[in-house]
Amino acid sequence: MGKSKRNSPKPDSNRAEKLAARRAEQEQASQTITRPFEGLAAECDLVALREFVPSATATLKLSPSIAAERAVTLATVLPGAVAALVRAGEEPIGFVGTQVQFHSGNPAADLATAILWTQSAEPGESLAGATVEGAPSLSDVLDNAALDLTVHQDFNWWVPEGVTPDRQVAATIEQANLAIMPSARLNLGADAVGAAWWVDAGEKAHLRWVRPEDEDQLMLALARLHAAGELHLGEGSRFAGSFRTHGLLVPVFDLDPERHAVEWEPAAKEFGARLAAALKNDEPMSSEERRSRDGLRSRQVTLR
Repeated sequence: MGKSKRNSPKPDSNRAEKLAARRAEQEQASQTITRPFEGLAAECDLVALREFVPSATATLKLSPSIAAERAVTLATVLPGAVAALVRAGEEPIGFVGTQVQFHSGNPAADLATAILWTQSAEPGESLAGATVEGAPSLSDVLDNAALDLTVHQDFNWWVPEGVTPDRQVAATIEQANLAIMPSARLNLGADAVGAAWWVDAGEKAHLRWVRPEDEDQLMLALARLHAAGELHLGEGSRFAGSFRTHGLLVPVFDLDPERHAVEWEPAAKEFGARLAAALKNDEPMSSEERRSRDGLRSRQVTLR
């Protein structure tokens, strides 16, 4: 007798569609790069821009090996969440987005492809999603420097200065502006590690500090501070937990919303110094520190 096909789904059945979707998800997961921006000076800011910063831009410095035809501006999100566009004008400007509608498992390759696309695209064109097959590494496309960021409290920069948008574009910008939350990047000095971002979420403000250290080492250091009662930014702050994204760990603090971002900078600097000392501590963990670590891990979330 032939092999039973009782468990084989019909080609047009819902089960077949679900199995195909699951295989596609598994294939994409297998191709996902754990830490796509590793090795770049701007790694922590690139992660922040991609994951939670509402509106910010930075002029990119391209690698000397790239024959740049026009300037390129990095942005959190572009109209329609496209990967890239070229703004028309006397000197056309390329824009690339980090928060995009269509992406692969390698956001660094997506960004590299989008940057190169802006150099040959015609003014007025846009790129919905980047095709990353055969894409160069982002480190080959960018000059390895920190980002000189401009944080915006609206999306009015979507339209060039002096240009009046049509009714549909104006309505889109107005809707986006209504949803934005005030944000700022803390200035903690040239020696600061990572990227600390403040956001006013209404009833609470938050500090999300993207850190470049190995996740396990950073979690150990946070546990040591927690056990010592030092896992905070002073009065009006509370450690809320952490999340993992793009191979990095991001501690999050709830803050008093009555105080603005700059008012938290001295406390953040002090915390950064305490954390640096805890990271250098190579003594065996105490039982209390192990309990703290287990508790902190239970409050950790992974962003896909």
